[in-house]
Amino acid sequence: MRLVTFRRTGRLEQRAGALREDGGIVDLAAADRLLEGGLLALIAAEPALLERARAVAAHAPAVEDAVLCAPLPRPAKNIFCVGKNYHEHAKEFAGSGFDATAKEVVPEAPVVFSKPPTSVIGPGEPIPAHLDPTNSVDYEGELAVVIGRGGRGIRKADALGHVFGYTVVNDVTARTLQHKHRQWILGKGIDGFCPMGPAILTADEVPDPGALRLTTHVNGEKRQDAPVSDLIFDIPTLIETISAGISLEPGDIIATGTPAGVGIGFDPPRFLKSGDVVRVEVPGIGVLENPVA
Repeated sequence: MRLVTFRRTGRLEQRAGALREDGGIVDLAAADRLLEGGLLALIAAEPALLERARAVAAHAPAVEDAVLCAPLPRPAKNIFCVGKNYHEHAKEFAGSGFDATAKEVVPEAPVVFSKPPTSVIGPGEPIPAHLDPTNSVDYEGELAVVIGRGGRGIRKADALGHVFGYTVVNDVTARTLQHKHRQWILGKGIDGFCPMGPAILTADEVPDPGALRLTTHVNGEKRQDAPVSDLIFDIPTLIETISAGISLEPGDIIATGTPAGVGIGFDPPRFLKSGDVVRVEVPGIGVLENPVA
C-alpha cells in the first residue's frame, strides 16, 4: 500500500490518502473518521489503523484536485541521515576535495548526521538553491526508512520488524558549506533541502529492501543508478547502530545514503542551478521530482 499526505488545491488542510496504481489519490479520512489524524497518527497506531486504511482504500473517494505533500510534512524529530554509505560514492566523495570529515575512504562505522524538519518539502515544490550563498547545491537521491514500532537497543536481527515502510528523499547539499563547517548539518539542513515522497510504501510490500533500485535524473540525464543491496551498512545495521543509545519512535525517518553519480563526482562539479529538474525514483514507491529555484 502506498500512503500519502495531500491537500486540496487552494486549501491548507493536510489529509491522509492512498496512491492508486494509476496515480490517482483517494481520501482515506473521508471513508473512515478514525483516519483523520494523518499519517503520523496512523503510523503510531499501526497495525490497527493500517488495517482500517487497507479496508477502506478500495472505496474511499478519489480527490481530483489533490496536491501531494511530503508523506510526513513536518517530522517530529530531525531526519537521521547516513553519509558515504555506497562504496563507489564513498570513493567519489573522498576524491572530490569536499570531504573534510575523515581520512578513510570507506567508513569503519556508519556516518550519521541529521536534517531538521524545516528542510522537508514535497513533490513538485521548488528546491530553494538561492539560500546557498556559495552556489554549490548538489543532489543526493536516497531510499529512506520510516520507523513504525519504536524502541531503543534494537537488535539487527529484529530491525526490519520495526520498519513501517519506505519513501524517497533527495538529500540536497550545499557542498561548500558542508566542507567549511566539517559537521554537515549547516550544508545539508537548509530550509527546503530535503524533498520527500511521493509516498510511503508499507513494509509488507518490501520483503527485501535490498532488492529495490534507485535512480536519479537531472534534466532527463541519468546520474545515479544503483541497487539498495550496494549499501555498505544495510538497513538493519543502521537501525541497530542508531537505536543503541537513541530511542527510535514511530514516524522517525532514516535516509540510508546516496550512490555514486552526484554533482561533485564530475570534473568540474556539476552543481544544480535555477531551472534544473531533479527526478529521483524507486520503483514501487514512485517518482520524487522537484524543480530548482
